[in-house]
Amino acid sequence: MSLQDKYRAVLDLGLEYEAKDGYVEELDGFLKLGGTVETQYQKDQMWDKIKEIAGDNPSDLEADIKVSNTEYYHKHTVAKGETLGKIAKHYYDDAMKYKAIFAANTDILKDPNLIYPDQVLTIPFA
Repeated sequence: MSLQDKYRAVLDLGLEYEAKDGYVEELDGFLKLGGTVETQYQKDQMWDKIKEIAGDNPSDLEADIKVSNTEYYHKHTVAKGETLGKIAKHYYDDAMKYKAIFAANTDILKDPNLIYPDQVLTIPFA
């Protein structure tokens, strides 16, 4: 199995996130990959996938993933049935941090209990 095959899920995330200036080089049992994704959340997702595949300190990979937007953690499009608590649980592992999401979106939200599908919410840094 090639290293590109081993790390295919990471490379696929880079494509899904439309990483800019992406590169992948495999040479002598070592894989170098990099590029620039839009948000820190996307970078975190890619690193989580790397760790899932190869542990905290992979010996066969060098990854240089940059972030182009440092204003917020991510943008989230509300899906049917979601609440701020569910969204906070997804991004922060803590439903009670919904207040931070509400505070970051008072320009479009007037009540934390009233969100609607297709609204695009700013997810602030924790």
